[in-house]
Amino acid sequence: MRFRATLLACFFLFATVLSAQTISTSQIRGTVQDASGGAVPGAQVKLTQTATGAVRTTATGADGSYTLPDLSVGSYTLEVSKEGFTKYLQTGLELQVGVNPTIDVALKVGEMTQEVQVEAEAGMVETQSPGVGQVISPQQVQDLPLNGRQLTDLLYLSGGVAQGRTFRASYPSVTSPSIAGGAQGSVAYWLDGGTHNDPLSNQNLPLPFPDTVEEFKVETSSLPAQYGTHPSGTVNVVTKSGTNAFHGNAFEYLRNYIFDSKNTGFAAAVPTPTTPSAAFRDPLKRNQFGGTLGGPIQKDKLFFFVGWQETIQRSSYPAAPVSLPTAAMLAGDFTGYNTLCDRGLLSLGAPGSPYVGNQTNPANFSPIIMALESHLPVPTNPCGTYNFQAPANYTENQGLARIDYHLSNGNTIFGRYFITNLVAPPGSPNLPAGQGGLLIAAIDGQFDRVQSLTLGDTYLFGSSTVNSIRVTGNRSYNLTVQNSTFDLAALFAAAGVTPGDIYQLGSPRAPKFPKYMPNFQTGVGLFGLFNSTPSIQPYDTIEISDDLSLTRGAHQVSFGVEFINLRAFATNYLLNQGSFTFDGSRTSSGPPGTQVSLSDYLLGWTNNGAGFSQDAPIPSIQRQNIFALYAQDAWKITRRVTVTAG
Repeated sequence: MRFRATLLACFFLFATVLSAQTISTSQIRGTVQDASGGAVPGAQVKLTQTATGAVRTTATGADGSYTLPDLSVGSYTLEVSKEGFTKYLQTGLELQVGVNPTIDVALKVGEMTQEVQVEAEAGMVETQSPGVGQVISPQQVQDLPLNGRQLTDLLYLSGGVAQGRTFRASYPSVTSPSIAGGAQGSVAYWLDGGTHNDPLSNQNLPLPFPDTVEEFKVETSSLPAQYGTHPSGTVNVVTKSGTNAFHGNAFEYLRNYIFDSKNTGFAAAVPTPTTPSAAFRDPLKRNQFGGTLGGPIQKDKLFFFVGWQETIQRSSYPAAPVSLPTAAMLAGDFTGYNTLCDRGLLSLGAPGSPYVGNQTNPANFSPIIMALESHLPVPTNPCGTYNFQAPANYTENQGLARIDYHLSNGNTIFGRYFITNLVAPPGSPNLPAGQGGLLIAAIDGQFDRVQSLTLGDTYLFGSSTVNSIRVTGNRSYNLTVQNSTFDLAALFAAAGVTPGDIYQLGSPRAPKFPKYMPNFQTGVGLFGLFNSTPSIQPYDTIEISDDLSLTRGAHQVSFGVEFINLRAFATNYLLNQGSFTFDGSRTSSGPPGTQVSLSDYLLGWTNNGAGFSQDAPIPSIQRQNIFALYAQDAWKITRRVTVTAG
């Protein structure tokens, strides 16, 4: 019984539940006392947001305590007054997202016309929340160098956050941190109090660029009840809003290889009388430009904030190898491969094979393969390894717009819309064979669009009851972009072979995708010559949440409800075009491990085990509903002891 009682006490003292508040806000609480330390009941507490003039008021209870929940982040002025005491004024209070400082006030006896002014300390100690986390401040967001200006890079400034492995990402800029040892994909992301997780992978949807973000917080353990749908940490981002003064900026960030020095970190980069320098520059060219603007539409009432960023990148990925026949191989001669690449182990001449002494008449080669080879480069490497660089070109634009409307001191609403588009074109479709030809034209591109809309309404029922509603809708759309290439039916026709009933993409089967060459797995490289993963993936998220906070004497009671609807309407065509596999086993008379796949490839002989594979379209029609409730009570037993349970 003693053990159970101890566990129960630990639950009440250390439960991972915070004082009630919506996710994207802050709150303050404290006690008003006189010079002797006695409680001052009935004191008027007034909190004014510096940037917008928004005012929140309350009165202290019988024990002198007060609470102001659901406050927007930003700078505030605190004013406390009571008949018979001098007025207390504290300026420069900086409230951060998810941080709930305790601000105790000591009033001095005197006239209300007298005033005691206090400048807030730079940092205020969090004494209410049992959670562990770190706020990334506006100055850090703006001033820290970020390669590519990706806000998610700042997550790793927080303790307990480590780099995880990104998987099944539906957008290039997603990240997958491991927080406090938790699994990847178990982190909750919130943007202005609305859910911001990708339904495909449970990683983050793209976040706005730094100039539009006020601040964000990473919580690593002892999470509040609002985050109950995810077992690991949380990332809580708040966007900027307009104020009573116009403010904005314009920016241009440029990276270009012409500004870089040459890489001389290897011996071949040192010029000699007979060899020129092999030093090179990184081919990256990236331009990021845009701006923001915010201000009043109606002073003290209606505010706007907008921002736009464009990113243009031109670069290439590191070279990737594939296996293609050399000029000697195309002439039927593999003897050079035998002496230079296989240390004399290659032995072509399996029963039924046309090879003798690692040579054959080119007339034995498949006309279909020879027609394909006319669209492909011929490597100079004697082993048939051809290295090529896929383009890493894309254009991305992000836009954000936010409206805040203070209907009264007791009612505030806001709306925020965020959109990001990314277009990565496929490989160039018109290169000659010597410059990559079909190998480059078959490289996939992509089109990604993510949209997020959040509406919020915070309403005060008197000074001790606050209700906050959030409605969020997210939509992501991912489409593989391809060139119309030389497809299998055209390849058969070029070879003078009558094609049979060949299943190919394109209209009417898959109108979003053009006709496309199947894959040919010829040896070196993981994915073959024409690896492609065409897919169309739209995902929708709808969330409705409501939080109610009631202050009753020493108790701050809160209730919350959340509903999330997830929908997916994806179709994947991963192997719809088919894939031919060659391993050299049908022409080699040597033991396993001594074959060369190109000897089978030129004959058009696929391997015996899985020479050809093809899948049907894979639809993914999914719906999921998540419903959650919470209740909690923060009971201030004494001035120094508060028990939070829920």
